[in-house]
Amino acid sequence: MNQTSNIEKITSKSWELDKIHISHNVIDYNALGTNKSKNETEYVRLHFGLQGSYDFKFAQLNSSFQLSGHHNNIMYSNGLEIEVENKTERIETFGINFTTESFVEIAKNGNEPLKRLAEKVMNRENSILSTEWKTNNFKIQSVINEIIHCQYSKELKDLFLLSKSIELLVLQAELYNEHKTQNYIKSQKDKTKLIEAKELLTGRIENPPTLCELSKLVALNEYKLKKGFKELFGTTVFGYIHQVRMDLAKRLLLGTSKTAKEIAYETGYGSPQHFSKAFKEQFGIPPNSIRNVPDSTIKNNDDSSNLNT
Repeated sequence: MNQTSNIEKITSKSWELDKIHISHNVIDYNALGTNKSKNETEYVRLHFGLQGSYDFKFAQLNSSFQLSGHHNNIMYSNGLEIEVENKTERIETFGINFTTESFVEIAKNGNEPLKRLAEKVMNRENSILSTEWKTNNFKIQSVINEIIHCQYSKELKDLFLLSKSIELLVLQAELYNEHKTQNYIKSQKDKTKLIEAKELLTGRIENPPTLCELSKLVALNEYKLKKGFKELFGTTVFGYIHQVRMDLAKRLLLGTSKTAKEIAYETGYGSPQHFSKAFKEQFGIPPNSIRNVPDSTIKNNDDSSNLNT
């Protein structure tokens, strides 16, 4: 049952596997307001906020949260009764629902945070991995993008989606096992500004603002922007731009008939030669050759977190 008084449009995409349901939802609102949703389903949900801010009340957990884009957590409930108050005109979320049996089978062999949650799931105790919602790092965002833009079909598609679902679970478990001291992000206001900076870069990836321009746009000094961005997202500003461009270029090469030259300019490179060199360094193969080889043979150089700003 859903109450959807102020919802203007919902754009959804879903994938159904054996014991796993994956969904990607974009909700556009015509006003700020509150919506309620209720069902009797029992599952473990990997939840990822990709865009937008909202207040979120979860009856089964007897908890409420104030969330902004780029967050994640894992929740278990037997039945669902939630109340969502949107604070922005658009909210984008991504989720993976595991049956309780399939989650426990995987999580019981995981790290301590996963094992603790698995034990609660086995006892049918409504629970959440952590009351502190972590920020999506680039690895998590990248895997989500791979699922949303999956190029495989039939049996290979199901196998790919299964592997990526488990990979996301592993990345979350790793993230929640870290105990990092935040040296540069001193307030929620700082965090919100850094998320805004990331969204600005993503929206203008073909012609991103300079560090100085970005600093002014989000009203954060350059030092805190550089250090805080790396602390929150696990990569530098320049590393993030590079990785987003590479992922987009790979997706366009595999999913469209555009030439490497066209894609070079579309992803913000000043010349096809510069693009070709960057692409080969990233994936170990020239852009013009990627369409002739299986995607699984392409290496993925994940050193972007060390690139200088």
